Amino acid sequence: MRNRILVACIGVPLILVVLFVLPAPFTPALIAVLSVVATYEALHAIGMNHPRIALYTALVALAVPFWVYFGESRPVGLAVLLAYLVVVFAEGFGSHLRVKIDRVGAGLFFAFVISYCLSSVVRVGNLELRDSYVFLPILLPFVVDAGAMFVGMFLGKHHFAPELSPKKTVEGSVGGLIVGVGITLLYGLVFHHITQVEVNYYFLAVYGILGGVITEVGDLAFSYLKRTRKIKDFGHILPGHGGILDRFDSVIFCAPLIELLILWLPAFSKGAGA
Repeated sequence: MRNRILVACIGVPLILVVLFVLPAPFTPALIAVLSVVATYEALHAIGMNHPRIALYTALVALAVPFWVYFGESRPVGLAVLLAYLVVVFAEGFGSHLRVKIDRVGAGLFFAFVISYCLSSVVRVGNLELRDSYVFLPILLPFVVDAGAMFVGMFLGKHHFAPELSPKKTVEGSVGGLIVGVGITLLYGLVFHHITQVEVNYYFLAVYGILGGVITEVGDLAFSYLKRTRKIKDFGHILPGHGGILDRFDSVIFCAPLIELLILWLPAFSKGAGA
């Protein structure tokens, strides 16, 4: 527990500095680093042991956040995808069938899904009211996970999905959802006083409720992957948490949803003093 808190005390301020203090290109750089490490962890989990194919796949994950930041040019995206397919299948042809196609396909799936979903933070960061929104796709899954853990520790009695996550309880999941809604509303209140933006608290509550639910889905989805591969954690880079993928698994699911909700139900708007 002490290691988890220590990592949070270091990691969260670092993320805040990147999102709010450093120049805008540092945001896709942060997402690119997270995407590469998470993709590598996923490749290791599925048993991709071909170093060059792993490298090409990691490069795709690295490129996607910058591709998103610079406008998602279709010709550039197609060129990168085509180059990836050519070099990966060339490596496969030369491996004398030692490289399994299911692992190649899974590698591309994880590289694109992880990096493109995490890049929702980049897209939100390009919005007009970026400072009001940009931390929400990361904050919400973090607090839902933390709330579920602490409520489950003290009040958890009924297992939620024992085959996938033995420690997850119904009480913890409900508690995480409540904490997520509460923190989202508090977030809106704080930004209203700091920036004078107008806040629709009903929409923020929707963010909290739906974001809390999808956070739980994301956590279970990657627990499913770990159970099928018979591993406890994706990595060991974050003491007390495991790997980057163990910490950001729910963000991969929650960030795209928050991006969509921001577009459909904008909770912040310019006030008289904004």
